[in-house]
Amino acid sequence: MLVASVASLVASFVLSVDAILLAEDPGADLGCNLNAVLSCGTVGSAWQSSVLGFPNAFLGLVAEPVVITIAVASLGGVRFPAWFMTGAQVVYTIGLGFAYWLFHQAMFEIGALCPWCLLVTVATTLVFFELTHVNLRDGNLPLPRRVQAAAAAAVRAHLDLLLLVVWLLVLVLAIVLQYGEALLA
Repeated sequence: MLVASVASLVASFVLSVDAILLAEDPGADLGCNLNAVLSCGTVGSAWQSSVLGFPNAFLGLVAEPVVITIAVASLGGVRFPAWFMTGAQVVYTIGLGFAYWLFHQAMFEIGALCPWCLLVTVATTLVFFELTHVNLRDGNLPLPRRVQAAAAAAVRAHLDLLLLVVWLLVLVLAIVLQYGEALLA
């Protein structure tokens, strides 16, 4: 969680700076405008990049330090109460949904991908899976007993890691199938 959330914080900072540059000059040539497909400027200029009325990247500047704090505290041996971890799971699940909505918008509506946004999507996925792993392992989620037992067994068998790998491979495959050689043009 710590490494992924730090990476997402860095990406959010870069995207926030880029959002300010684009607000000053909508035609700004951003460093991550690599080609027609990999173009932060194209994505950053779309309405979806400020869906809440301000640059989405600002959300990362607020949310990721919280995740970093939870990760550092957990590494230090702090055990948060189940209600807190359930709340974190709910909020992060909403964040994951938002990240994938933005990914879908970039892929199919905007027609371009932002490398920094992709980093945020992958980092959000990694944090979500790790948070879910911890919550299932520790029994923090209000699940029926049989569901909790099955989920904990799946975590002990590392099936969540297998699911994460498959998830990330599907993400890469979707990008390659959608854009193919245009990614390298």
